[in-house]
Amino acid sequence: MSTEPSPSSPPPSPSLTERRKAATQLDIAHAAAELFATRGPDATTAEEIAQRAGIALRTFYRYFRSKQDAVGPLLTDGADRWRGLLENTAPGTPLGPALRAAAEQALAVPDAQAAEALLRTRGLLRAAGNDPALRAVWYRVNQESEERLVPVIASLMGTRVGPAEGDADGPADEGAGRLEVRLVAAAATDAVRIAMETWAGTEAGAEGPGSPSDLAARCLERLLGGLDRA
Repeated sequence: MSTEPSPSSPPPSPSLTERRKAATQLDIAHAAAELFATRGPDATTAEEIAQRAGIALRTFYRYFRSKQDAVGPLLTDGADRWRGLLENTAPGTPLGPALRAAAEQALAVPDAQAAEALLRTRGLLRAAGNDPALRAVWYRVNQESEERLVPVIASLMGTRVGPAEGDADGPADEGAGRLEVRLVAAAATDAVRIAMETWAGTEAGAEGPGSPSDLAARCLERLLGGLDRA
């Protein structure tokens, strides 16, 4: 008998060790982002990031291959929050409004700590403009977010995600459904990415007009407005 979980089973809860590892990685990511935003990647060493995070340098390299890789968990955390909100969307909610509401909530700044974290991300994105390796991490996180968003979008659209394109084993309607789902996932991910990059190039605040939440909602409305009637 197979011991693998069924496709509909919820993922197992992370162990205490896994939670501690994730917490340490996020601490390192915050330290790296702060140093990159204030000093720039070129003037920051992995040893300095480790010291700021309160860990040994060997621990740093146990988790990350390079100093730029260290910011990955911070960027992924925001994408995970947005995806989690989408997964909890009330059944029957039109897709367009669901995406906008989740993005607005994920980028909201309910307290000073959230605002500080968002401003730190702005500094990080500005630093990425002159650092190809850091920019590559940003694009990689967005690509991974898009891929993880596909089954969530499929569920919201009530679409069965069939085989990938080019797989002749799946029915044509499943292939068409997968294409539509992937297009929406790509458009939604890029809408939020562009909103963040646009905001990073301005002096707009963390909330209100021109904020990430405002820009993300506007981008999603432009790109996915037709889905309100889907």
